[in-house]
Amino acid sequence: MSILSTVLIAVSIIIALALCISIPYINNRVKTEKGAAIPSGNYLYGIDISKYQKRIVWDSLMVLTDRNGNTVSSKMAAMDMKPVSFVFIKATEGLSHRDIHFQKHWKDAGESNIRRGAYHFFRSSKDPHKQAENFISCVGELRYRDLPPVLDVETIHKGCTDKELNTKIKAFLGDIERHYGRKPIIYVSESFMGDHLSAELKKNYPVWVAHYDVPSPQMSDWTFWQFTDSGLVYGIEGPVDMDVCRVEFLKK
Repeated sequence: MSILSTVLIAVSIIIALALCISIPYINNRVKTEKGAAIPSGNYLYGIDISKYQKRIVWDSLMVLTDRNGNTVSSKMAAMDMKPVSFVFIKATEGLSHRDIHFQKHWKDAGESNIRRGAYHFFRSSKDPHKQAENFISCVGELRYRDLPPVLDVETIHKGCTDKELNTKIKAFLGDIERHYGRKPIIYVSESFMGDHLSAELKKNYPVWVAHYDVPSPQMSDWTFWQFTDSGLVYGIEGPVDMDVCRVEFLKK
């Protein structure tokens, strides 16, 4: 056997061993890196983030999906690709709390082509006017392409009635609308909305509804829909909240 033949055989053996080792690893990576499925429909896709998303590669953000429509973090497993069109960023909470990564996220999002919006986590036990002041002071003025401010309503403190809650929500929204000249959005889960929010609020403000593991929310006139908290987005490490928006809203 010639030296060349011996070398070729040795190389072939090395390649075969490498494939035996690497293919199961690659397949396992592709198999396990799956997140929630995206809903079907003509939607624009977005994310909402806070201090838990420390590192974001803004110029690489993409929604990758496999053949079954599940979000994946690996391009190797992707069969389709959609842009991230918008992002909501937590700014404030209560009277004085400010998200530690808001300013960086806000600046970085503003330098990208992704439309940005800021949200405030509402505390029903606190003064709504002072909560609005906290938000305005943190966010500052909005640019033309920025999304409307968002009030995140998820909790009601013990002893607070629905009437009191709705009155405080209206006070916060009124302050924000007068300052920015734009109608704010209410973020709320579908169940919390049905249990606590008045018909007046649902009628007069755009709703960003949260409802997971369903083909679509029960309410039909939502503007944004948070459909999962376990989506995978290329450019962000780990699971992230994902949302869809009706195309016509972002064309305004």
